[in-house]
Amino acid sequence: MNRSVLTIVLVLAGIIAYSCAGSEDSITVYSGRTENLIGPLIEQFTETTGIDVEVRYGQSADLALLIHEEGDRSPADVFISQSPGAIGFLAERGRLRPIDHDTLALLPAEFRNAEGKWAGMSGRVRVVVYNRDLVDPSELPGSVFELTQERFRGQVAVAPANGSFQDFVTAMREIHGDEVTLGWLRGLKANDARSYANNTSIVQAVGRGEIPLGLVNHYYNLRAKAEDPSVASENYFFPNRDIGSLIIVTAIGILTTTDDTAPADRLVQYMLGEQAQEFFSEQTFEYPLAGGVQPSPGLPPLATIEVATYDFDRLGGGLERTKELIDESGLEGS
Repeated sequence: MNRSVLTIVLVLAGIIAYSCAGSEDSITVYSGRTENLIGPLIEQFTETTGIDVEVRYGQSADLALLIHEEGDRSPADVFISQSPGAIGFLAERGRLRPIDHDTLALLPAEFRNAEGKWAGMSGRVRVVVYNRDLVDPSELPGSVFELTQERFRGQVAVAPANGSFQDFVTAMREIHGDEVTLGWLRGLKANDARSYANNTSIVQAVGRGEIPLGLVNHYYNLRAKAEDPSVASENYFFPNRDIGSLIIVTAIGILTTTDDTAPADRLVQYMLGEQAQEFFSEQTFEYPLAGGVQPSPGLPPLATIEVATYDFDRLGGGLERTKELIDESGLEGS
């Protein structure tokens, strides 16, 4: 074999070896978290581990349905969900495989699936965001159920299509029953509650005085105040473990369609590690759930607020019925 032919053979062998290595050290993630919230962490993961990650972004519920429809043909290795409801949907349908036990041990039991099928990454608490120039704190409701009262007519914003709102409604159904929950949803509609596309638009509307109150996740207002400390919006946590201040987790799980679980396991472990948990605390203003990381200085520790807790495994099976009730109530945007 002459030198030129040998050189070509060696180059081709190198390309083949590189391609095989790349395929072994790469994973596909379907993410219900937006790129600005999770993208930097995925980039850090690749830099740290050398594992390439291809991400498909979308709404958590839509991606969960897509994974279910794709079945064994799904290219996804890992699912990241904005809410436990969507990932619970997949867990109930056998689309998730157990996560490594040592990795799960990084989390308190209440923030992971009982069978080890998914793990919570960060926590968000449902709150009322209010405009301090329009609302006296002494007049804030003692329970989320009071928002249907006449004194709050036309003053409350909701996002019926938002996953966290739907998870919150599902939890309300499980704790208080469908009849009470539907009555509350209809009460909001009858009380001229205004529907918005998402939490961000609610916080912006409250901040500019377009509407006095809104039901959102806590961190949206903290992000708004980080950008503009003078904004008039403030968070209010309901007392006495009211369902209105339910803590909801983002979640991650490994799909049964993955051929090699090692890279997927490393991604889950990374998301529960100190670096990622600090990112959630300091950059997205969420509650870190693992690694002993403390919440950001502007966030009250969970021990100091009376948040409502819930068995998140029960959300996945109730999501479809929740959407039906929201539609039945007449709230727009659901």
